Amino acid sequence: MRRYMPLLLLTMILCVACTSTKDKNNKRLEGEENHAIDAMNASIEIIADQLQTPWSIQKSGDDFYIAERPGSIVKIAEGAFTRQQITLKKELSSAPEAGLLGFVLAPNFPTSQVAYAYYTYVEKEEQFNRIVTLTLSDNKWLEQDLIIDRIKSGTYHHGGRLKIGPDGKLYATVGDATQPSLAQDVTALEGKILRINLDGSIPNDNPFPQSYIYSYGHRNPQGLAWSTDGTMYASEHGNAANDEINIIEKGKNYGWPLIEGTEKKHGMITPLFTSGTSTTWAPSGIAIVNDQLYVAALRGTAVLAFDINKNKHNELLSEFGRIRDVFVDEKFLYFISNNTDGRGNPQPQDDKLYRMPL
Repeated sequence: MRRYMPLLLLTMILCVACTSTKDKNNKRLEGEENHAIDAMNASIEIIADQLQTPWSIQKSGDDFYIAERPGSIVKIAEGAFTRQQITLKKELSSAPEAGLLGFVLAPNFPTSQVAYAYYTYVEKEEQFNRIVTLTLSDNKWLEQDLIIDRIKSGTYHHGGRLKIGPDGKLYATVGDATQPSLAQDVTALEGKILRINLDGSIPNDNPFPQSYIYSYGHRNPQGLAWSTDGTMYASEHGNAANDEINIIEKGKNYGWPLIEGTEKKHGMITPLFTSGTSTTWAPSGIAIVNDQLYVAALRGTAVLAFDINKNKHNELLSEFGRIRDVFVDEKFLYFISNNTDGRGNPQPQDDKLYRMPL
């Protein structure tokens, strides 16, 4: 036995040394990562403050239009801040997660002054969501045409994101209205991503005959974006955890409530990324630049960056509280905090529109 003692002792010394080196390397990498986040945070500037529960960012030329959940649009032009009121045909809901949600400018907005909006309204003792057009005139917005009405609202899970796709169609995310079974019902609009002609009609090439439904099996999707090759991505709130980033394909079933996270079932799609069973991102608005997917995280209180090619992600920035939406142009990434939504911890002058260099 004694002849083996020197070898055993040497092995133990080497193991301790390896562990020490590994710990040092981990601390070094962690320090470098924290330093990078600190440097990134230092490069961020405030474009506007005192926003009231902002939900969507839109940009036309150099002008910003920020939709606020209580029912107004903030225009930011040449440093000037104007809160534009909206006249709606239905009573806007003030319930949690409800109100004026999705907002997107029409492709011809500079000449038409038309935008699309998704909002929650109250009718007697019930709540519904509807998609409408808004027209801007004399610095005021007026509800004009009805696109879709009486989308079930429920207590939570409204979805609400609107985007114009590269095919020129209007896309809308709709939550399951806290009725999970609706997500699997292809005769119901809840728990779906919808695809709509800009005049409100149903596209002939949608996957289900005479239906706005483009994909189904969603719980509470709140972000949409397309990469340069036309691939469509969506973010989705999971049930307590298991938040998802999905590649959206025409007519596909994304599983809720039958599967979630990494679970698999025949005929259902598992996500490209998931937060797992112990982490919550609460992802909302998303944007893509050069195969980097940027995700606004509410409970994650960060902007997350997902490398689509390398199948990994990291925290791009933090320390700004709940983040609701992101927007990118050629040089900058913009994001809005959402600390005044009743679930955050508002700082002085919250909420804010921020800008950081890409």
